[in-house]
Amino acid sequence: MNLKEIPRLQTISKEDFVANYVKPQKPVVIERLTEDWPAYKKWHLSYINQVAGDKTVPLYDDRPVTHEDGFNEPHAKMKMGEYIKLLESKPTSYRIFLYNLMKEVPSLQKDFNWPDLGIKLVKQLPMLFFGGENSKVFMHFDIDYSNILHFHFHGKKQCIIFPPDQSKYMYKVPHSLISREDIDFDNPDYHKWPALKQAQGYIANLEHGQMLYMPEGYWHYMKYVTPGFSMSLRSLPKKPAHFIKAAYNLVVMRSYDNLMRKWKGQAWIDHKNERAIAKTHQELGIKT
Repeated sequence: MNLKEIPRLQTISKEDFVANYVKPQKPVVIERLTEDWPAYKKWHLSYINQVAGDKTVPLYDDRPVTHEDGFNEPHAKMKMGEYIKLLESKPTSYRIFLYNLMKEVPSLQKDFNWPDLGIKLVKQLPMLFFGGENSKVFMHFDIDYSNILHFHFHGKKQCIIFPPDQSKYMYKVPHSLISREDIDFDNPDYHKWPALKQAQGYIANLEHGQMLYMPEGYWHYMKYVTPGFSMSLRSLPKKPAHFIKAAYNLVVMRSYDNLMRKWKGQAWIDHKNERAIAKTHQELGIKT
């Protein structure tokens, strides 16, 4: 794909971060931001097993969405200790996302610092995200259009991201926050998905303790190269248009989509997937 390496810095001042990345809405990787955190030394899977092994956690795999799936309803549940044993033994598609482990294990809250980078972070307990080797997070953007500080721990993770102005190439599913789930963003079939040839994005490989700044509304596709976990801190969107879109997504779009799933069932899901292709090709003048 047409991807540029995301710029990387060892450290950065809050003035430079705001001026060079937040205001122009450009991504960046900061490599040494967490080195003074207790988490930098402690946050490995063995430590999570030690402090949270007895917690029952929700798991999600890479199966396509169906009308029977509730909003963010897990596909399975497992003790964290059993899940970590699975991660360390073999590749698995099972992931944990949007799980408030820090609420369940308050000691984890002492392991990180809220970074002073010149943006106002939402001071709610951050979520942790876990994944097995080669597990993938499908291409999507966040419902609230937040600016994201994404910290990775234990192992390696690959991130492919696209600015909001590339949405027209992403085969966005209507009334959703995702692209077509059958697109392989590691090796896209351009005969089937010709619009992706025109998309211009970024790529970065994160290692333990490194942070990726993703500006508001960016599409992102994540792959766990090795087992590991991540934490995201959020700052509300600064652009008025994005703030309005976030409110619409939260209040109107999500409710409408849930209503149509209940009413139309799988036919609604299939219709949206078909419209993702038809609308993208129609707007770009692509004949298939």
